[in-house]
Amino acid sequence: MTASSSPPAGLRRLPWLLLAIAALLVTAWGALALWFQLSGGLAIAAIAAWCAAGLAGTVTLWRAGRVRHRRAVIASTMLAVFVMAGWWHGIAPSHDRQWADDVARLLESAVHGDQVTLRNVRNFDWRTETDYAPRWETRQYDLRQLQSADLYLSYWMGPHIAHTLVSFGFADGRKLAFSLEIRKERQESFSAIGGFFREFEEVMIASDERDIIRTRSNARHEQVYIYRVKASKAQLRAVFLAYLEEAAKLRHAPAFYNTLTSNCTTVVFDLARQIAPGLPMDYRLLASGHFAEYAYDQGALAPGYTYAQLQQRGHINARATQADADGADFSAAIRAGVPGISSPQSQGTP
Repeated sequence: MTASSSPPAGLRRLPWLLLAIAALLVTAWGALALWFQLSGGLAIAAIAAWCAAGLAGTVTLWRAGRVRHRRAVIASTMLAVFVMAGWWHGIAPSHDRQWADDVARLLESAVHGDQVTLRNVRNFDWRTETDYAPRWETRQYDLRQLQSADLYLSYWMGPHIAHTLVSFGFADGRKLAFSLEIRKERQESFSAIGGFFREFEEVMIASDERDIIRTRSNARHEQVYIYRVKASKAQLRAVFLAYLEEAAKLRHAPAFYNTLTSNCTTVVFDLARQIAPGLPMDYRLLASGHFAEYAYDQGALAPGYTYAQLQQRGHINARATQADADGADFSAAIRAGVPGISSPQSQGTP
């Protein structure tokens, strides 16, 4: 090949530039993984060594030099990545940790025909976010009395991120809410970034609404919205049992929470897809604060209203606060005026 036919120097360096960017990204990922998995001096030493090696490789790939030398850097970098991948693969989820009180127990279920017995249903009395009376209960439900489902979104970090829950209503007025949550250890707090790096296990909580909804609206002062789900009794039963199956899977095989792929919103979508396989993927499955709008577009919420109307009338915080002041039935009070529910006592689907 003549000099005139040789590729431009910039083009010849492009593959090395891409490799340098890849090395930099891998270095950043590994540093975060070490930060969230290790602690103290060990974490600092491991991160320093990893970053030194990664940055040296990145700089070498970026700079001009002999190809043979670059190949040696690539080989050493791949070896470091292989070691990191082996360590990462060896990190296993566990049920054997010192858990925070509100996620200390795992839901157990026994289904015999239409009769369901649930153990470890949470029903804490929350006075503040940190002041509470713990209470775990055993409850029985008759699936023939299952009449409604409501979708809750609780906004805790701006308009685009929300915690997603589903609550089932029975003919006797009882409500049971399911929520996939991080399983925090004592003295541990949630980190969205840590959720990408196996910092938390996950747990399926079944709870009384006065616990799991009220703690968000009244104790944590998150902005909470309720939407009546449009579903047949057969669909309600299928999703209810699917939640129990998901809880049983987690009880037998612990799993890590993942901010992107395994969280409170993706589990609702995955379970809904069991009864409606055609549900499309959508960016709002990641931007969980918009999940109710996604459900609306799929025709899954109370018909006859705009989404703005459903959202405005589904905001529960004022009613939740007033229910505390009046000593009223919490679940009935927060449903007053919600589209698809004809009265505070109505349990039926629209």
